[in-house]
Amino acid sequence: MASSLFIINISYLVVLVSLATLSRHCDAARAFFVFGDSLVDNGNNNFLMTTARADSLPYGIDYPGHRPTGRFSNGLNIPDMISEHIGAEPTLPYLSPELVGEKLLVGANFASAGVGVLNDTGIQFVNIIRIGDQLRYFQQYQQRLSGLIGQDQATQRVNKALVLITLGGNDFVNNYYLVPYSFRSRQFALPDYVKYVISEYKKVLARLYELGARRVIVTGTGPLGCVPAELALKSRDGNCDLELTHATSLFNPQLVQIINELNSEVGSDVFIAANTYQAHFDYLNNPQDFGFVSTKVACCGQGPYNGVGLCTPTSNVCPDRNTYAFWDPFHPTEKANRIIVSQIFSGTTDYMHPMNLSTILAVDEMKN
Repeated sequence: MASSLFIINISYLVVLVSLATLSRHCDAARAFFVFGDSLVDNGNNNFLMTTARADSLPYGIDYPGHRPTGRFSNGLNIPDMISEHIGAEPTLPYLSPELVGEKLLVGANFASAGVGVLNDTGIQFVNIIRIGDQLRYFQQYQQRLSGLIGQDQATQRVNKALVLITLGGNDFVNNYYLVPYSFRSRQFALPDYVKYVISEYKKVLARLYELGARRVIVTGTGPLGCVPAELALKSRDGNCDLELTHATSLFNPQLVQIINELNSEVGSDVFIAANTYQAHFDYLNNPQDFGFVSTKVACCGQGPYNGVGLCTPTSNVCPDRNTYAFWDPFHPTEKANRIIVSQIFSGTTDYMHPMNLSTILAVDEMKN
């Protein structure tokens, strides 16, 4: 009888310790959720049958352990750096088998390389997590979190979380402009296509709000016409592609407009517009101010501007990634990502509207 009581007491203590550990995690850094494309994917596509993946060197060459993780970077990406700023460990890909137990309290990354706002964006990559599926996974995640800490605590943790979403670029480079006379370019003139994408994006953001998101950083598209892939394809003199530049100039202001509309509708500054286009252009226009030697040629690639094809183990790789703005034909280096995140964290309203991340953290701390 005594031994049975001892076992019961030990079991009770284990439960208490587990609950205390979960409580400490709940009181620690806020959760962080990431949605979007390859700019913020940290490995979901490793678990999918798709060509849109970054699971072999030289990807990850500067990542801790010098190993590829599925991030489209030589090292850390934007979500990793935001996690640093909020005092949290990096989020795991939602499809990772490691995302169990206490790891769920950190949040999750649902992003998938190749996706866009529209479901037909990135169809050439076949098996990717389209944005609707990312949102469905977010629902599933919340059910799993409720099973761990209870529904009330789970709802509170999601409401207090920080959310990052990065979409839109692929709707141009991997849809409208993917091939000459693409289906979408025959269906829509560019201004009408932008309006359509924006209207669909507004539905995505509204759904995020319905699912409990209350602090959402929404990034605009970067300078799509200036990436090495587009320079290799369309530029003879190193100047940015005018059509993609025009598309970006239409898209980003309309994105800010729907963010303002949504905030008015919900009566709170839920959605924060991040002007990543300007953050990119700061170092593209003044590379020497940031220590860059090259802002046109990718560090990893082949052909003109190292912008042809993919970054592979047989590609040219620059010896000093800190002097290059672009890691591969489409994605920034870790150093360029840090410049972008510095503006997300402490930039003026020219970069972050209506407030930057440091202000968000301060305001939300006062509420708690």
